[in-house]
Amino acid sequence: MAADILAEITGMLVEIVGDEYLLADEVTMKTTFNEDLALESIEFVALAELLHQRYGSRVDLMGFLAEKDMDAILAMSVGELVTHIGRITHASLVRTATGAPGASATDG
Repeated sequence: MAADILAEITGMLVEIVGDEYLLADEVTMKTTFNEDLALESIEFVALAELLHQRYGSRVDLMGFLAEKDMDAILAMSVGELVTHIGRITHASLVRTATGAPGASATDG
């Protein structure tokens, strides 16, 4: 599952930053958004929008970032985001499979 999420995020990053700046095979779980990718704040906003389109409101990048201090945001890796999305989507799948309240197959 993590490899699939990593591939999706990599595709989003390539779309945002452009192929000329980011080769898809260079993004790993250890790649940092700030130091390695030099993502600007507007690019984070674009990534948040693409994540929302793909995963729905369950994955709130800005909310995820709001829980971190500035040093943690600057040091954040792609792997941290992959893990976060994996937890959320896994929990959503479990709720859907068990018919738990608040679960919806069309959630997103």
